[in-house]
Amino acid sequence: MHNEYSGKRVATDLRVAVVVSRFNEMITRKLLDGALDALKRHSTGDSGSADIFWVSGSFELPMAARRIVETNLYDAVIAVGCLIRGETDHYDLLAKEVTKGLAQIAIKSIIPVTYCVVVADNIEQALSRAGIKHGNRGADAMVTAIETVSLYRQIAEVEKES
Repeated sequence: MHNEYSGKRVATDLRVAVVVSRFNEMITRKLLDGALDALKRHSTGDSGSADIFWVSGSFELPMAARRIVETNLYDAVIAVGCLIRGETDHYDLLAKEVTKGLAQIAIKSIIPVTYCVVVADNIEQALSRAGIKHGNRGADAMVTAIETVSLYRQIAEVEKES
């Protein structure tokens, strides 16, 4: 005998924090819009809500995400940023550290922390991932958050039954 658990893509009584970088706002605003649209599309009635927290740049995303997780007010946190390659190593350094910082928070957190940091070689690639050609990564991050919250809730029910 075995049991299987899978997260549902329906937001029920869901409160999400979205941390968004103002740097490259032309892209991050589109990612945020995609995330909010996905929340609306996957919510039952008025059961999904989001609070938006703006930070200066992608480097600040992990710090703000960690602080938000510590409040215990949200079911999930989504980190939204955009890094576009420039002429120096700055892009490579930031991409690695932001990703590593968010991963560490996600691993230690009891709520989902999803990653929506577009890392692109140029503006065209970034725009493409913000909804122009390859779907909207913000919407993808929200759906991932919704599904993961649902799975975590199922895990909590299993824990109660044990």
